[in-house]
Amino acid sequence: MEAVVKIENLHFCYPGDEAESLCGIDLEIEKGSFVAVLGHNGSGKSTLAKHLNAILVPTEGKVTVFGIDTADEDQLIQVRRNVGMVFQNPDNQIVANVVEDDVAFAPENLGVEPSEIRRRVDGALKQVGMYELKMHAPHLLSGGQKQRVAIAGVIAMEPGVIVLDEPTAMLDPQGRREVVATVTRLCREKGMTVVFITHHMDECVGADRLIVMSGGRVVADGKPAEVFADVELMELEGLSVPETTRLVHDLRQAGADIKGEALDTEACAKLIAEALKH
Repeated sequence: MEAVVKIENLHFCYPGDEAESLCGIDLEIEKGSFVAVLGHNGSGKSTLAKHLNAILVPTEGKVTVFGIDTADEDQLIQVRRNVGMVFQNPDNQIVANVVEDDVAFAPENLGVEPSEIRRRVDGALKQVGMYELKMHAPHLLSGGQKQRVAIAGVIAMEPGVIVLDEPTAMLDPQGRREVVATVTRLCREKGMTVVFITHHMDECVGADRLIVMSGGRVVADGKPAEVFADVELMELEGLSVPETTRLVHDLRQAGADIKGEALDTEACAKLIAEALKH
């Protein structure tokens, strides 16, 4: 698969800090993949996210998106056209009094033709399930709906990659589910590359790939089932694992011959049933 983001030996230190926030990150993100980045506050995950569309640029090392060096100031607009960002607080991203006007804001500022803006706005709102509310006032929407409008605003720019920096941090459980379902659908049905930053374990289970960060470094990288299966590492990092993963782990510790990993109840039941046959 084609790598749309390449990160090479990325170091970053905030001005005035003695310690680095990122300590030599090497990653590639493939086109059309759903990559979850998990870690506690201070792990470096949000700092990493901000490097993907040049909000921050490396102190040392290199980040390229679609072959463009994010540190090249002459290419800044193109970088941000290629990589759209959605942040924690949807209220901070709403700039208009009507939903469809808010979604149109970014393409208008990019100089897109009015007829094309209309197409993009309608398409983006349909993709996030907010088309029927396009004439509503954003401030009257729920938190999850506001965040879906923010996502639609990014989609209307037609980026190749959408980066979501803890987009559910300020939402209730229902809003969190809405946002995760929306970005999962965008990846699976529309082929959009998604980088989802979170500290919620349950938001990672449907990803293609899970990256765990700690102290500015990548401490685990693989399929979610494989990463969560390392229960000792996750506990060391103070992170939880799915109950099904913990059950399989505990049964193995007790001597059960269980092969494979399970992130959901049905898969867990099948593994246990298979082990009981032997």
